[in-house]
Amino acid sequence: MSQQTFQVFLCAMGLTALFVFIALYFIKAGYGMFRTASWGVSIDNKSAWILMESPVFFVMLILWAYSGTGTAVPEFIFLLLFLLHYFQRSFIFPLLLKGKSRMPVAIMAMGIVFNLLNGIMQAGGIFYFTVEGQQYAAGWHYFLSFRGIGGLLLFFIGMGINLHSDYVIRHLRKPGDTRHYLPNKGLYRYITSANYFGELVEWVGFAVLTASPAAWVFVWWTFANLVPRADAINKRYREEFGVEAVGKRKRIIPFVY
Repeated sequence: MSQQTFQVFLCAMGLTALFVFIALYFIKAGYGMFRTASWGVSIDNKSAWILMESPVFFVMLILWAYSGTGTAVPEFIFLLLFLLHYFQRSFIFPLLLKGKSRMPVAIMAMGIVFNLLNGIMQAGGIFYFTVEGQQYAAGWHYFLSFRGIGGLLLFFIGMGINLHSDYVIRHLRKPGDTRHYLPNKGLYRYITSANYFGELVEWVGFAVLTASPAAWVFVWWTFANLVPRADAINKRYREEFGVEAVGKRKRIIPFVY
């Protein structure tokens, strides 16, 4: 793939995310609380999450190995941060899931396709097609810059919010309980999708840190996927628990939306 082809690929991914953003305000992705029989064949949640999320972990690892970058800093640190997120998301998060929820195979398949493409996109942006003049030549000093410090802080703050929010959700029910509950701890006091907010902040941090256009396209994809779903979740909570119970909580960005 040439530099020019890669730029076209980024533009195509960005444009596709726009269509996804618009569509998800009209079509609720059928997993979690929005799963219905109309989405067709489904498999258990744990297997689905592993199969859906793990491809990007391996694609990123393989493309790094073939890039010849080795352990050069800061690229190798970027790789480790990316793999840290997806190791947790692919191999730890699914095993912590409770209950007997299922995911439609169609949703899982779409997730696999996106993750394969995103692995190519992120590896290309960091290891193969860096922005001209941005060759990460500063080594370890890169992390002393405003971009380095700010990006790392945002990445780990976002990861912390995401992990804590997932923990809150997992512990809403006692064993055997199948009822729905309104989360009220942590950032759930201000937004109804705190886990999504954490993930969005995390990838903004990664984009700031790497200064990679590919990473910013991933931020746009994350926004396009999560913001409409956060809107749907907020509406479902208001229907299920009442407007008064949800109160002034926003959807995904505290005090804003």
